[in-house]
Order: sequence, then C-alpha cells, then structure tokens
Amino acid sequence: LQRVELSDGDFIDLDWLSDPQADINAPILLLLHGLEGSKDSKYIQSILHKMKSYHWNIVVMHFRGCSDEINRLPRSYHSGEIEDLKAVLAIVREQHPESVIIAAGFSLGGNVLLKYLGESGEDSLINVAAAISVPLLLSSASARLDKGFSRLYKNRLLKELKRKTVEKIVNHSPDLSLSVSQVEKIDTFYDFDDQVTAPLHGFGGAVDYYNRSSSRQFLSGIAVPTLILHAADDPFMTKDVIPEENELSGSVTFELSGQGGHVGFIYGGWPWNTRCYIDERVPSWFKS
Repeated sequence: LQRVELSDGDFIDLDWLSDPQADINAPILLLLHGLEGSKDSKYIQSILHKMKSYHWNIVVMHFRGCSDEINRLPRSYHSGEIEDLKAVLAIVREQHPESVIIAAGFSLGGNVLLKYLGESGEDSLINVAAAISVPLLLSSASARLDKGFSRLYKNRLLKELKRKTVEKIVNHSPDLSLSVSQVEKIDTFYDFDDQVTAPLHGFGGAVDYYNRSSSRQFLSGIAVPTLILHAADDPFMTKDVIPEENELSGSVTFELSGQGGHVGFIYGGWPWNTRCYIDERVPSWFKS
C-alpha cells in the first residue's frame, strides 16, 4: 500500500500487486475502478488474476475515500476529476522512469481515463490504454439509471454515496452547506450531483458537471493507442452515448458488442463454463 499526499493536503491510496518476478523496468499497469469501487471489485480482481502471468508491475489507484478510510477534505472524486490521476502518474513515472505505463479504466474510472487522454494528447504519460463500459455522456447515463432494472444499481450506489456524504457532514460540518436531512431526501443521481457533486467540486450544478466532465467530447484528442469496449445492452447507458466515427481520433479503437451488460461481457455455457471477454481482450490489446 502506498499513500499519495496530494497538493491540497488530502490523500489517495495505491495498492501495488507484489510480484517478485516483475523487473523494475517492466510495464506498469494502472487500474482505475468504477463508482464506489476498489481493489476488491470483482472486475478488478478478475483482471488482476489474468495479468499475473505477465509479470508486470500492477497498481490499483483508489479514488478519494474508496480505500475504507475517510478523506481529510469535504471534497471527493467524480467522473471528470483528472488532477488526482495526473499526480499518481507523475509519481509512477518518477519511480519507474524506464517503464511503459499502461492503464485500464472501468466505468467512471474509464471516463476519467479517457478525459485525461483527450486533454493530454501527445503529452500523455500513459502509453497504451483501455476503457470499459464508460458513461461517455453523463447526462444520459444519469437519466438511464432511474428507469427499469437499472434502478437496482442506482439504489445500491446512491445509498453508499449518501452514507459517505453524511459521514463527511459529521466530520466537516463547518465546510459543508448540506444537512443530513437534505442528503437523506436525495433519491436520484441527478439530485445527488446537483446538490453534492457539483457544489463540492466547483461546478454550477449537475448540468454543468455533466457537460464539462463527459469524456465523449475528448475522444478526438486522444493520441495514444486506446481501446474502448462498450455493450449496446449496458443497463447504465442508452444508445445516445455511443460516439460517431468522426468523433474518434485515429488512435482510438471502439468495439461495440450487442451484449455484455455493464463491466460484464460474460459468455460461454452457464454456469460452469463461463468466460469473461474483458479478461481476454484487454490483455491481448495491451500485449499487442
């Protein structure tokens, strides 16, 4: 575990996969989890298991407050926050100056990754990337989560976000204009982003946050080989999030499957012979 002190006095935690066979100059694989995820998320554990045989140096970046320890500041993380990623990349590059840096982002982590790549362009410290099940248009994803089966995901994630927010109100009450009762009344992602995410991170409301943080607008600026995996039946998305070909830079490979769900892509005979396409496609992309 490596604790990274940030310029604003807060911190984030990096979890390194210890592999005695990994050379100091072997590629670095940086993994970015999704909303309220961590190194223990199933998709992170799955890719970690698959990549062990590569003998690379692998690190999971935890977003603020996602490593089971409350942060010092009222602010948290969000889909468009790339400054923390920049800080981590600078440290990784300093510690491993000769290594290729490879990154995989899942869901929210994929949005952060793509936004960073698009804004950085040729100056990216990441050499190769993959982004899986990314909410490329945050407004559409937010609205989709209030419909049908997707509400099951919404209720679970929103409950955890509200719990953490209440905890921060208790610990940072002089710095937060929200009350516990206000937070408890929130029942949609839009309201959470409008009342919590936006004001805590300098946005003028949920719409402003969505417009400025959605990664789709940055895809044309990506300058390093980047794979984007997306499923048409993703319960977090609508077809509106799928970019047009002219929105992609020549460095982006966009793969759309009819099925796959959200960070799933499971296929094969159920239940004893299932396989995960992510665990096959992403490593092969990186290796090639």
